[in-house]
Amino acid sequence: MKKKLFIVVMFLIHSSLHGQDIKNQVGVEKAVPFQSTNVTLKPSWIKHREDLNITFLKSLDPDRLLHNFRITAGLPSEAKPLEGWEAPDIGLRGHFVGHYLSAVSHLVERYKDPQLNTRLEYLIDELYKCQQVNNNGYLSAFPDKDFDILESKFTGVWAPYYTYHKIMQGLLDTYIHTNNPKAYEILLGMAAYIENRMSKLSRESIERMLYTVDANPQNEAGAMNEVLYKLYKVSNDPKHLALAKLFDPDWFAIPLSQNEDILSGLHSNTHLVLVNGFTQRYAITQEMKYHNAAINFWNMLVHNHAYANGSSSGPRPNAVTKTSVTAEHWGVPGQLSNTLSKEIAESCVSHNTQKLTACLFTWTANPQYADSYMNMFYNAVLPTQSDHTGSFVYHLPLGSPRNKKYLKDNDFACCSGSGVEAYSQLNQGIYYHNDTTLWVNLYIPSEVYWKEKNIKLMQNSKFPKDSIIDLTISTKRKSNFSLKLLVPSWAKNTTLYINDEKQHINAHSMSYLDLNRKWNDKDKVKLVFQYDFHLKPMPDNSKVFAIYYGPILLAFESKTEVILKGDMEDILKNISPLNSENAIFLLKNNGKEYLLRPLYDIDTEAYSVYATVRNY
Repeated sequence: MKKKLFIVVMFLIHSSLHGQDIKNQVGVEKAVPFQSTNVTLKPSWIKHREDLNITFLKSLDPDRLLHNFRITAGLPSEAKPLEGWEAPDIGLRGHFVGHYLSAVSHLVERYKDPQLNTRLEYLIDELYKCQQVNNNGYLSAFPDKDFDILESKFTGVWAPYYTYHKIMQGLLDTYIHTNNPKAYEILLGMAAYIENRMSKLSRESIERMLYTVDANPQNEAGAMNEVLYKLYKVSNDPKHLALAKLFDPDWFAIPLSQNEDILSGLHSNTHLVLVNGFTQRYAITQEMKYHNAAINFWNMLVHNHAYANGSSSGPRPNAVTKTSVTAEHWGVPGQLSNTLSKEIAESCVSHNTQKLTACLFTWTANPQYADSYMNMFYNAVLPTQSDHTGSFVYHLPLGSPRNKKYLKDNDFACCSGSGVEAYSQLNQGIYYHNDTTLWVNLYIPSEVYWKEKNIKLMQNSKFPKDSIIDLTISTKRKSNFSLKLLVPSWAKNTTLYINDEKQHINAHSMSYLDLNRKWNDKDKVKLVFQYDFHLKPMPDNSKVFAIYYGPILLAFESKTEVILKGDMEDILKNISPLNSENAIFLLKNNGKEYLLRPLYDIDTEAYSVYATVRNY
């Protein structure tokens, strides 16, 4: 029998639920993602990246993952402790286990892999034993005295709520994707523990404890709001809704809802994940404040704080906080050209931005979100992994010249965790649907099964290196629906064939081709994009720019800073193909030759993404 949750003080419940009818308010989506089990990746370089991730997940010893949990609970462990951020003396120990549960649960749901399934069930059973010893719902790899310190000093410990969130999210994913009841029971206990702690604190103490405006705080709370809102959707327990709302800071949400850009100096991933929580709150309560905050934040981020590939964060010498000059922050809006000298574009930030972008697409079906998601997928997320070893980077350098610094298998940094999660979900973001429409947002060899209509759509391509996409409908009877194919922002001319017959279309970039017809079995659709070279300059300096070939962000293979001469048009005219099949090009400029290739193909080579025109 599931444990009863501790009762939160009445003022919390009353203030959280006052005036709200929380029933039947989930359902704001215009475009619904397909269930993960209905989207299959076909053999391709994308599937290869997933396979590398699976190999790494299988290589980890579950008893080593459990070691700190057992020691904290007073249980014996003979396993060798993990290292890096999971070492026994590190405040965040346990966070990677949460990421691991999330990643493995997604893969188990899709592939029914017996090794991963056995591994997952073992971890849940042993974590349950650890929680039972504590006898108060608490479960973590660090002692709960860290929360005592945080509540009394408001600092001095490294992010207990951040780690607690990761574990809770891993348990929730395990329950949702594998229907493990014990994972749900553990999760309820963990929520009850936090509820009990919060019920003893004044609202002023809670706000001070979670106040993060000074950036890069030691009290980073992770996405506690997001996981608790998601838990509420499962439990329908108003106490979970009330608890989630405590982690929504008004000092952050209200200015965003009023379209005020307050991001300068803020630690990126601390605050980005809060916005993902805001989206969950809006889905439940329909409060427009949180809808507007999420939409406005995305626009601020993408247009004023992000690099060409949609990634953001890094040292910000012109920001307003002391920590912003050395760590993963946002800076003054539109001022990015002076930020390339150090490590930028934290992988966690790219992953969580991608999550937010996908959510906003479900609200609106707006192609701008699909276009941005595609850009991030190929140019911000996929470049974070080595296609040889499967290792992830913490930051994705874009300056001149830089090297990708891959995390070691024993580092277990935050971006290792985000990496294994992101690469366990590479089949997401491709297809969406409603009652009458099927959207195709990514061009990846894959298959989607639309259960409600009993049809399959199969996709074959070598995109993005090849601009031709082939789609085939499989259906037992004729079916009426609208097939919407994304025409990205970079697509200047697009050709469409249906059953080998060229169609007369007027395809605009940043839109959808809407093919509304009665589809027959074996109907074929061919989409041909025209690629060209185009520049994406810095918002504050047009002479600092990145080069794209169609959807592909190109990198200069260079051990020295890339300084070019001439005007922009001349630079582009002097790019010629060297290996078209692999999107490798040669740029001749001012007596020098530069090799250009996709950023996601760069491994250990020295490279530059942004180049500078300097005609003196």
